[in-house]
Amino acid sequence: MSRCRLFYHLVWSTKGREPLIVPAIEAEVHRLLRLVSHRHGVVVHAVGGVDDHVHLAVSIPPTMTVSDAVRRIKGASSRALKVDVAPYFGWQREYSIDSFSERHLPKVAAYITNQHQHHRDRTTIASIEPITDDADERIATRAKTQHL
Repeated sequence: MSRCRLFYHLVWSTKGREPLIVPAIEAEVHRLLRLVSHRHGVVVHAVGGVDDHVHLAVSIPPTMTVSDAVRRIKGASSRALKVDVAPYFGWQREYSIDSFSERHLPKVAAYITNQHQHHRDRTTIASIEPITDDADERIATRAKTQHL
């Protein structure tokens, strides 16, 4: 019997980096990400995020490419969220993937599940996070763009 233990840290953003994952739907977004992943044979070790992006620690079967797993999870979760939760919901096309060893799983899972605290305390890992943690800068940039 073959044995394969592959661990990935996935990150992707909401469409347009809009703060769509409001507290009222955050638990449902995370639940749907877990459900959709499970349906596609992907094991979710942790889910977390903030209003404009999500993090997942997953194990993807060796019979599935990582890009195919991400495409399936993002596509099915976006469709489900549009139907069940928020008709305006969508994910950006881009995503980030980092692999890690099983011995790092507890640390990666803790980082993911404590995303709100990391962003609040500015203790995020820059190479993993999609953009700056400076919410004021993000809001100011959106405001400038809207006035152009």
